[in-house]
Amino acid sequence: MSLGHTLGLLTHPDREWEAIRNDTETVSMLYLGHILLLALIPAVAGFYGTTQVGWQVGDGQVIRLTQTSALQLCALLYVAMLGGIYLLGRFIDFFALTYEVKDDKPRGVILAAYTATPVFLLGVIAIYPNVWINMMVGLVAVTYSVYLLYEGLPILMKIPPERGFMFASSVLTVGLVMFVGLLAMSVVVWSMGIGPVYVS
Repeated sequence: MSLGHTLGLLTHPDREWEAIRNDTETVSMLYLGHILLLALIPAVAGFYGTTQVGWQVGDGQVIRLTQTSALQLCALLYVAMLGGIYLLGRFIDFFALTYEVKDDKPRGVILAAYTATPVFLLGVIAIYPNVWINMMVGLVAVTYSVYLLYEGLPILMKIPPERGFMFASSVLTVGLVMFVGLLAMSVVVWSMGIGPVYVS
């Protein structure tokens, strides 16, 4: 049922968050039916875009990555997305105690996964690695994900909207810190020799 929620989150998120809340989906089912599949979209699109299409800086020549280099980087991106969803979900479950969520069922990973859905879907734009187009589409994806977070958290956690707003703001802050940490880790990984290798 996981992928069945995808269209609903894009067309009628309020009703879909209620449906997600009423599901009896486990974290493993969510990974198998939603996260593992959708996280492939930006990874595969990125591999194709960087090896087959390439990008240009100004009027310079088209730059492409070697297939081995692109495969390594896209595999790392895929693993980072899977791990990031799980880690953010655990933070959400930890915060739930602070914001007096009465539900005993941990729903953090579910919230993190479905909130990230627009980013996964619009990650298909990586098939055409133009910096400005990718930035614009990425901004749209992140904006809608933030909207889903603020809209869905009070529904999924069954807490008042005002408390949900504070809770969602805390989650957003942790997400931004994790993103900065991911950028820092990528610098470390590159320094270990797993960086981009360009086609000569």
